[in-house]
Amino acid sequence: MYTMLLVLHSAFRWLVVFSLLLSLYRSYRGYWGNRPFTRTEDRIRHWTATIAHVQLMIGMVLYFQSPLIKAFLQDVGSSRESFALLFFGMIHSTLMLAAIVLVTIGSALAKRKPTDRLKFKTMLVWYTVAAIVILIAIPWPFSPFAARPYFR
Repeated sequence: MYTMLLVLHSAFRWLVVFSLLLSLYRSYRGYWGNRPFTRTEDRIRHWTATIAHVQLMIGMVLYFQSPLIKAFLQDVGSSRESFALLFFGMIHSTLMLAAIVLVTIGSALAKRKPTDRLKFKTMLVWYTVAAIVILIAIPWPFSPFAARPYFR
């Protein structure tokens, strides 16, 4: 089960990244182009948050199944000396949780804004910050923190 979750979590990150980039593109275009916030934009907003939440749920299940996390939790004090354990045990999970909170808040606030321009602006601000956090916290192959392959 652990291997399947790891592959699913690794593959699903691309949906998260793609949906965030699509939302940011549509928000940028809508805000600067004074476009209407259509049903399509609302669906993209909604699905971006939904995809992020699904990824969070997969990640949480994976977190408690991971042998890396079990090693981290057995001795948190000495685990901090191994940056890979520290990254996955604390940094990755904390930053990703924070990013999903940002996406959730941004989505909820955008839905409630009275004008189309404010909806686009809200999504643009909150989703940009969330995207930056996510891109920092993903263990990319070139990452100095914890390198992992693009696909598992």
